[in-house]
Amino acid sequence: MTLHLDELGLPSDVLVWQAVLLTLVSFAVGILGGLVGLALGTMRLPVLLGLGIAPQVAAGTNIAVSTASALTGAVRHLREGRVDVRVALAVGVPSMVGGLLGGLSSERAPESLLVLLVGLLVMWQGVELISRGRGLHPEATGTGQNMLKGVSDALAVLSRRRVFAGGVVGLAVGVLGGAVGLILGSVRLPALMRILRLDPRAAAGTNLLIGFAMGSMGWMGHVIGGQVDYPLVVLMGAGAMVGSYIGATLTGRVTVDKLLMTMGVVLSVVGALLLWRAAAV
Repeated sequence: MTLHLDELGLPSDVLVWQAVLLTLVSFAVGILGGLVGLALGTMRLPVLLGLGIAPQVAAGTNIAVSTASALTGAVRHLREGRVDVRVALAVGVPSMVGGLLGGLSSERAPESLLVLLVGLLVMWQGVELISRGRGLHPEATGTGQNMLKGVSDALAVLSRRRVFAGGVVGLAVGVLGGAVGLILGSVRLPALMRILRLDPRAAAGTNLLIGFAMGSMGWMGHVIGGQVDYPLVVLMGAGAMVGSYIGATLTGRVTVDKLLMTMGVVLSVVGALLLWRAAAV
């Protein structure tokens, strides 16, 4: 029970049973995240911290795992036509820049205040999505490709103002996420539906692709600072990637009202976890 990974030749102080637990948690969280279009690093991070891993290392490791999870989920969504590349570029490029800047400045960020504000915002968005899911008309709750009908038309009439607003949101979320070690798709997902008017399924797939791009840059900032546990990244990342791919296959099988309500419940839980973290910092 007291066997460490470094005794197995892996450069990490984490106990073997802790590594196994974290891998299983990552797998389960990955399934849920792939379904709703979120990397859900917010759910993994409290477990990392609860096991006594240093906050900066936990943040760097977590954002690396979130990046890997977002990649496999995004690949599955892309194959099933639930990713809009134009939106991914418009929001993703600023997110990448912001993620790198945030990762490099993570030691100087007023973390407790930032996490508190994000937690309140995410909880509010969760309640709103639950309300939207309950308020959908029966004819709007189908499954399959027919629910993506109209997405292209909506994007065709996007104004430059909306695209610019989406880019600004991407940059801001990138900086914040890079600083606190989270991809923060929980903030970006509702923005994709509200500002860019994406269908929930298209928003889920597009959000994961953006999360991968942003997380890559945020992770780079932590790597430069030496704040990553690489054996844990490999173990947790493998679990998260498999889980996310499985979850993404389920997105097209869930009715839109249930998907929105699931998103809302997940965001509410994420918001509560963020508030808990803010109080604990």
